[in-house]
This record gives sequence, C-alpha cells and structure tokens, in this order.
Amino acid sequence: MAEVRPAAAADRPRVEEIVQAAYAPWAEIIGTRPMPMDDDYAALIGAGHVFVTGPGPDGLIVLIPEDGVLLVDNVAVHPELHGTGIGGRLLAFAETRARALGLPRLRLITNERMTGNIDRYQRLGYRETGREVLKGRNVVHMAKPLV
Repeated sequence: MAEVRPAAAADRPRVEEIVQAAYAPWAEIIGTRPMPMDDDYAALIGAGHVFVTGPGPDGLIVLIPEDGVLLVDNVAVHPELHGTGIGGRLLAFAETRARALGLPRLRLITNERMTGNIDRYQRLGYRETGREVLKGRNVVHMAKPLV
C-alpha cells in the first residue's frame, strides 16, 4: 500500500473529487452539505494541511495543528475503496503526525447523524467531549489523548 504523503497542488482535483463522492450520501441524511464539501482545498493544500494516500490519490486527511491539539478536520476515502483500510491508515498517520509535532491530543468534529462514524471513532479511542450547533449543523466534538 502507498504511504501517506503531503498533497501537492496537482492532487487538488482528485482530492475535491474524493471529498464530493465520500460526503454526497451524507448530505441527504443530515439535510445539508457536510462542511468538508465546501472547504478551500487549494488553500488547505498550500498550507500543508492535506495528506493523501495512493497514487490516485485514493484517500485524504486534513490535519490542522492547534494549541495543544491536532485537529482532524476531514478524513475521506473514495467510496469504491471503503473497507480497504485506507481510513484507518490515515487516522493512524494523524496520531504519528501529532506526536511528531509534540501535540498530546487529537480532536475532531462530526455530525450527530453520522452515527457509524461516531461508533468507529469511539472504537479507535476517541471520546465525546461535547455537542453544539455549528454552522446550522448538529455536531459532536470528540477527542483522543495520545499516551
């Protein structure tokens, strides 16, 4: 399997394609476009926040360092490759990246209707830290300490 690498400007069209394909089914479930569908990927790639796997690429993760925590802003895998372990590899990379940056914790936000994702994050050691309405969406805040 291909290693995780920083996204290059040339990856942007494929990154955007993956995000649109991965999140489109959720738009109907949550009643609005998931926030990652409207992000500025040219800016995120330019800032060094986007990492990809696969030559295509096949999946991506957006990681934003904050004060004392690494925000997992988005994890997306092309739907044709769901269940192949790419998402898990990307989340493991987030832990490695946080440690390399000296950040002791990961955090993320997900929609409360994305219950399968919430369950998966809990299995990976994330715990709910709060809920709120954010940009008109009911979201769940989750965090994982790195020990």
